[in-house]
Amino acid sequence: MDRAQLLSEVQDIFRDNFDDDTIVLTDATYAADIEDWDSLEQINLLTAIEKKYGLKFKLADVKNLQNIGDMLDLLQRMMG
Repeated sequence: MDRAQLLSEVQDIFRDNFDDDTIVLTDATYAADIEDWDSLEQINLLTAIEKKYGLKFKLADVKNLQNIGDMLDLLQRMMG
């Protein structure tokens, strides 16, 4: 899957989780850029992404994520 398609799918997950169709993600999007993104929402997002792609994140993998670009890089590595 190419990065643009992955970004689009992850954006759809964010829009569903936050119930906000106006969310537009870029590689540089940080948690602080999305009003309701807190630690609980982080867990909900990661769980939804795991379910969508049949993956299981490790704490070591996600604790250093700084922005959406980092998340997409991780997903691409995990999906091979």
